[in-house]
Amino acid sequence: MARDHGPQVKDDALYEELRKQGQSKEKAARIANAKAKGSLDHRATHLEDRTKDDLLKEARRIGIAGRSKMDKAALIAAIRDHG
Repeated sequence: MARDHGPQVKDDALYEELRKQGQSKEKAARIANAKAKGSLDHRATHLEDRTKDDLLKEARRIGIAGRSKMDKAALIAAIRDHG
């Protein structure tokens, strides 16, 4: 049974699983809450299928520095590593 992490975490079991996988507390909470709300966006699992322009927009949205000089592979790695 998952421990109760308070009202700020909506899916305690998923939160604990993500923390075991090494996710930060903040990222684990965001994912668990989005999943519980039904608004989890699965685009990140198919980054290779997205255009470089789309990846640049995503990198800008999440605040990755140096994105304009990155190629597609570097953008994908930076987006995945962002946490």
